[in-house]
Amino acid sequence: MSGAYVLGADPGLTELRDADHLLHALAGELRLPRTAYGCTHLVAGERPRIAVSLALAGATDAAAAWRWLTGRGHAVAGLPGGARHGPGEAAAAAARAAAEHASRSVGRAVLYPGADALTGTMTVGELLGASAIEQVVLLGAPHGPPWEARMVTRGHVRPQWLDGRLVLAVIPAAAETLIPFEAPAPTPCCTGR
Repeated sequence: MSGAYVLGADPGLTELRDADHLLHALAGELRLPRTAYGCTHLVAGERPRIAVSLALAGATDAAAAWRWLTGRGHAVAGLPGGARHGPGEAAAAAARAAAEHASRSVGRAVLYPGADALTGTMTVGELLGASAIEQVVLLGAPHGPPWEARMVTRGHVRPQWLDGRLVLAVIPAAAETLIPFEAPAPTPCCTGR
């Protein structure tokens, strides 16, 4: 389970790294338990942006996160109960992020149990055993990689919710290793145009 209390927030961010930073700052300042989940969600529409969600096991942590987010002027929505704070469009985006996370159907995980342990080079089996990631998929391959395959994490492992499971997409790299599909510092599309 990813948490009994799920909050969504629309901080109006347009960069994934800023959303990652917000989730890490919230977790650090509130000293959230390592069992907390924090995800990013793409918001389409006239003003594309990134919403975030948090899944927490306790009401005290959920209330503290609500205060932290609303205190910084972010639109927030919560489950259970459906409470909302903030302007209509932003509160609706926050509610969508919370619903997506609660259903475990969409969301790019930044905070999740074991995330801090995924550093350096490890086997796929070690990665699965040390974290909440439930499956590793090798892009372009009909089957996942073998458990003994070596994985270079680059200190940046961002699995996604897919059909109720936390799934990490990987690609082949040098020296018969694998790396997470998402790069730690992606090059912006169309740089310099």
